[in-house]
Amino acid sequence: MRLKAVFIRNLRMCRKSRKISQMTLAEKCGTSTSYIGQIEIGNRFPSMEMIEKIAAALRIKPYVLFIDDPGEEITLKSEKQKPYIMSDTMKDELVKRLNNAIRKVVKRIN
Repeated sequence: MRLKAVFIRNLRMCRKSRKISQMTLAEKCGTSTSYIGQIEIGNRFPSMEMIEKIAAALRIKPYVLFIDDPGEEITLKSEKQKPYIMSDTMKDELVKRLNNAIRKVVKRIN
């Protein structure tokens, strides 16, 4: 699955599992509801700063939004449970995908 699609799927899943509306998420991130909606339908992609704000509003680590493991659902742990632990292989793959995505964005900008 493409990284953007993984991000969108995880954002929507995390937001809904926390029972947070797009409006509430937008307010917590200091942006508009329409921007969050545009992200969730794939018309826009957030900056790294916005990804950090979204993750903070959802009370998750930013990397959780990029986990692509179809065999395992992402579980949102409460503060009392053990946090999600990512294997070194998954971390390497995530770094590789993020670097590729960043290169593509920079290339488009230039």
